[in-house]
Amino acid sequence: MSKILEDMRMEAAREAAQDQAKKIALCMIRTGKMPLEDIVSYTGLSFSVVKELEKQAMQLA
Repeated sequence: MSKILEDMRMEAAREAAQDQAKKIALCMIRTGKMPLEDIVSYTGLSFSVVKELEKQAMQLA
C-alpha cells in the first residue's frame, strides 16, 4: 500500500477512535455522576474537549 493511502487509513482510524471517545464521554457527562477530570482520564480526551461536550450536553438538556 502506498504511503499516502496508509496515512489516510491511519488518520481515518484516529478520527473514528476520537469520535467514539466523544460519544462515551457524552454518556458519562449525561449521567452526572463522574467528575470531568475522571472522564478525561478514562477517555483520553483533553479537558477542553470534555468541557465543550459538557456545554453541548447542557444545551441539549
